[in-house]
Amino acid sequence: MLKLSGKRAVVLGAAGRDNMGQVIARRFVQEGAKVLVAGRHADALEAFAKDVNGSWAIADITSKQSVDALATEAVRQLGGIDIAVNCAGLGVGKPFLDVDEDHLRQMMELQFKGPFQFFQAIIRAMTSGGSIIQISSATATIMLDDFAAYQGTKAGIDHVVRCVANQFGKQGIRLNSISPGLTDTPMNAGAMATPGLIEAFVPSYPLGRIGTSQDIAAAAVWLASDECFMTGQNLQVNGGLTLRRNPTTGEIMESIGRATAPSGTAV
Repeated sequence: MLKLSGKRAVVLGAAGRDNMGQVIARRFVQEGAKVLVAGRHADALEAFAKDVNGSWAIADITSKQSVDALATEAVRQLGGIDIAVNCAGLGVGKPFLDVDEDHLRQMMELQFKGPFQFFQAIIRAMTSGGSIIQISSATATIMLDDFAAYQGTKAGIDHVVRCVANQFGKQGIRLNSISPGLTDTPMNAGAMATPGLIEAFVPSYPLGRIGTSQDIAAAAVWLASDECFMTGQNLQVNGGLTLRRNPTTGEIMESIGRATAPSGTAV
């Protein structure tokens, strides 16, 4: 039996080819959901929606007007909203003392204010209850050098998740977050191609590998389904990473140095 049969889902942050949002949206369709994908790039959204027999809408999570319009458009196209997922984010770091006001504002708008206002818009449109899912990060719990603004905004919105879940459970609305670790996605393609980088991270994962978007999509299906009796929680879908730690910058650079050193060179 399909787990999301008859459900109507909005996935924001699905304009990148094969990114996490698209993988989640595709899996939702496979499980029987009717899906609307949203983001900032019309051509990519239209092509993907056509491929999965879904619908699409332009939306910028940093704009309240835009996310309010997205909720209205989703109700118009889908007939209502049962599931909403926010995948929008930006994994950019800077040394703490180099973080300027522009960087801080960008992180706050994209990863705190934006999701906050997305939750507001969806809750107003979700008249019959449903499931809202926020993509968080393992680094909201454990450290990663030079990502303080990223980590802080992710941790902050995780607490908003708990606040919303506590207040709106009586309306049948569930809100949970998922925390990946280092994940093999197009957004991370450049870093993943760096010799030695993956080798620096893998020892931190008790299950012996980094994550994939498919891992996150599988968790999202369960959170979105009627089988899920949970709200206000954070799922650490990262192979046990938070039982250990991320490597330090020094350890990452050492691993890269070993991988790129000429054969026979001591590092």
